[in-house]
Amino acid sequence: MELVSMENETEKTAPDSEFSSHAASWKRLEIPIIGIFCLLMLQAMIAASDFLVPVITAFLGYFVLNRPRRWLGQLGIPPVISAALFTTILTLLIVVLLVQLSSPAAQFIEDLPSLMAEIQEKLASAGGALEAINEASEAAEEMMSDKAAETVAVEVVSDTGIVATIFSMAPGFLSRIMFALVLLFFLVASGDMFLTKTVQSLNKFSDKKKAVEVLHTIEDRLGYYLGGIAIINAGLGVAVAVAMTLWGLPSAIILGFMAFGLNFVPFVGGLIGAMIAAAVAFVSLDGTWTAMGVFATYIMLTSIEGQFITPLAISRRMRLNTTVVFLSVAFFAWIWSVMGMVVALPVLIVVKIVCDETGTFQTLARFLGDNDRASTAVES
Repeated sequence: MELVSMENETEKTAPDSEFSSHAASWKRLEIPIIGIFCLLMLQAMIAASDFLVPVITAFLGYFVLNRPRRWLGQLGIPPVISAALFTTILTLLIVVLLVQLSSPAAQFIEDLPSLMAEIQEKLASAGGALEAINEASEAAEEMMSDKAAETVAVEVVSDTGIVATIFSMAPGFLSRIMFALVLLFFLVASGDMFLTKTVQSLNKFSDKKKAVEVLHTIEDRLGYYLGGIAIINAGLGVAVAVAMTLWGLPSAIILGFMAFGLNFVPFVGGLIGAMIAAAVAFVSLDGTWTAMGVFATYIMLTSIEGQFITPLAISRRMRLNTTVVFLSVAFFAWIWSVMGMVVALPVLIVVKIVCDETGTFQTLARFLGDNDRASTAVES
């Protein structure tokens, strides 16, 4: 009997030891596998940027327009009609902007190479900021010319310039806009289908209730943020256009629309716009101090908007960690270029809301914000 019991114990412990060895092997491979998965996902996000950016933009628009679609539904208007109304309005706005801005924008783009050349010439001329560097470069060229007199100079002429590059990007940009609008139409026309499918996929009533609360919170806060920011940025664009007109800058309307678009990008949008306006003033108004005044005016307007108007208009519950906002903008700019910087903050807001409303990610929610000492109001 003792021999039989020992054999039974051996048979029981053998599977346990085999399972523990497999568990230990998986534990050693867990971190490398997760790391490889993250790298592959990152590469996939970069490779699929032309597809993912319009899709994310359409879903953000869907969350924003869902509440107005429900309001129209209470008036007896079907979701399909509401979707057609929203997309038609957006399409008309885009067409009107393209028609009104096509001529001055084309002229501005055509003048861009000569503008850059004139800036370089003024900086390198006598009394310019790059005069010393230019003189050192010429001295080095003279020293090297004696040793390389027999070298044949070859001039490389590029057929593609800044203008050609910008115009070559236009068809792809317009196609992505159209794709986002069509997808937005289908999303809004589907009504509450995604909400219904999400609720149906959950088993517990508490989970169903929490899912509805999370989606409604995303709709409310994201719509409140994007709607408020769009109105504030429109006011900033008008203020910049008026200020640039008072300074006597050409293409003041273009600079105003540029301020409207760039202000959706946190931190760097206002700085880029101020530098462009100062460059235009440096060439067209022919004065360093005037360019500095234009730069200061632009920065002053964006500072008033960012430090006073936006914090008053946007709720304090939308506070996010400043460092996390900056890193998210830099990350999305790296993988998705300019449009990545635009969608970075709305995506971060959605992540923050999900983390706040679900108990599973409370640690991440605390890291993303809600600390008055390490957070700033969501602003652009």
